[in-house]
Amino acid sequence: MRMRMQTHEHIDDIRAGEWNALAGDDPFLRHEFLAALEHSGSACPDTGWQPLHLSCRDEQGRLVGALPLYLKSHSYGEFVFDWAWADAYQRHGLRYYPKLVSAVPFSPVGGHRLLLAPGVRRSETARQLIDKALELSKELHASSIHCLFPLEEELPDWSAAGFLTRRDCQFHWHDRGYRDFEHFLEGFTADKRKKVHRERRRIAEAGICLEAVRGGELDGRLMDALYRFYVATYEKRGRPSYLTREFFEELARNMPDSLVTFFAFHAGTPVAAAICLEGGDTLYGRHWGSEQEFHSLHFETCYYQGIEHCIRTGLKHFNPGTQGEHKISRGFEPVYTWSSHWLVRPEFRAAIDEYLRREQHQIDAYFHETEAHLPFHASRDP
Repeated sequence: MRMRMQTHEHIDDIRAGEWNALAGDDPFLRHEFLAALEHSGSACPDTGWQPLHLSCRDEQGRLVGALPLYLKSHSYGEFVFDWAWADAYQRHGLRYYPKLVSAVPFSPVGGHRLLLAPGVRRSETARQLIDKALELSKELHASSIHCLFPLEEELPDWSAAGFLTRRDCQFHWHDRGYRDFEHFLEGFTADKRKKVHRERRRIAEAGICLEAVRGGELDGRLMDALYRFYVATYEKRGRPSYLTREFFEELARNMPDSLVTFFAFHAGTPVAAAICLEGGDTLYGRHWGSEQEFHSLHFETCYYQGIEHCIRTGLKHFNPGTQGEHKISRGFEPVYTWSSHWLVRPEFRAAIDEYLRREQHQIDAYFHETEAHLPFHASRDP
């Protein structure tokens, strides 16, 4: 079948209804989310994220495939670290940037990257999208192409085109038919359950109240607090924040039910917040910030409130974000995440292939080690 491939420098070049028909209920792939990143100046050429989204249309002009794609001039905001690769290029007098990245900016969340319409020939359409990305890399003199956080089922498509596979580990919560939070804790060993109770009790004793607020319920005062908390987290690390206030405002306006923020109030004043997105059967923890220090506030706001929300609303999974072995003792279990990489220069490709093989053994060992530290007792229901 003859396909028409196009490159788009703005997500708005593709109609929202067409794009969303491929994106499904993944909030990070929704046209509204990607458009908010672009409209707000969060993901744009000036920030090193030049959109170059790919579309694939059939002979009738129907959108049958798409690939979110960006031309990058740095490696910030990706969460799959390739700084050592860039350094190796520099030491050999070569340019690592620009590079092409298929990802959702600033979002280490697994999801489809090859967006395909139902009924299309999967391998054929996927290969045409990947081949177009490879063609672009030559035109733009990019050193490499990186697909970040694809679903495992997409890896064969990238591998067939010569991409190297990399894997890492995150910690996610899964509903196993819990009636409420206490039912969830019944599966913990006694000492781990006692620790969680103690952390939650400290929050109550400090006089802190928590409330889940949907995007459509955010007034000016709460939006001020939300963005202030978000920026403060980066300032504490001595880094500029990625997202603008306009991004959150547009997200609240255009995805009001997907944006969920858990606010912590002390004496009626918001003092902390965990910013999440909801889509399909999953809650995604994305950002956290606070202005006052309270013992265990981070755990309550970012983890326990999210778990309770999932149980209460029927969501089956909670992805709280990257890093953090401290999640393990609170009932978050290890899961693999993936990325695929293609490099123009064969000598670097061979070296990175060998590096990834060694790294894979380390990741597997880490994965199984964390499983041994889960808080559940042996008699827990599977």
